[in-house]
Amino acid sequence: MDELTLTLPATEDLTQAVKRDRYTNRFRATVRSTFLSLVVVAAVAVLVAVLLLPILRIYGKSMNGTLDSGDVVVSVKTSNFKTGDVIAFYYNNNILVKRVIANPGDWVDIDPNGNVYVNNVKLEEPYLQEKAYGETNIEFPYQVPDGKIFAMGDNRSVSIDSRNTSIGCIAEEQIVGKIVYRVWPFTGFGAVQ
Repeated sequence: MDELTLTLPATEDLTQAVKRDRYTNRFRATVRSTFLSLVVVAAVAVLVAVLLLPILRIYGKSMNGTLDSGDVVVSVKTSNFKTGDVIAFYYNNNILVKRVIANPGDWVDIDPNGNVYVNNVKLEEPYLQEKAYGETNIEFPYQVPDGKIFAMGDNRSVSIDSRNTSIGCIAEEQIVGKIVYRVWPFTGFGAVQ
């Protein structure tokens, strides 16, 4: 009968094998925890972007001069709007961007030259490049209904907005948020006035 001989590995070889095994286990644990951390951070970022700070891309010409087609902006969820704030709101499965002119109960009037009056006080509108009466089919002076906001685009000659019954005043539940920052293009990065 042949003898079976067993040779035991050297202590050094065993030590090296244990070190490799520990390193492999630590590496796998690190990769797993990093991956899970990235998934959690991405999920939180998506929730924040959707629920608190929606990011929007501008299309169209109604806000030219302030916001141009292709600009990317960040909005903030809020329900407190003042005259001059730029807001985004839902309208027929689209998101429109306009400027708040008057709040519920305010009286709005526009003269033929495009000057806007709220509660008989002429608005100073430094954000406008040109004043215009625009596409209007409501009768002025006009009182803003309760729970609604009167909004107009900054490019008044082409903007269809609260001056026209096709859009009308904006209900608070339609509002996505207040536009606060332009993040693209980088040359225009900053607060939206």
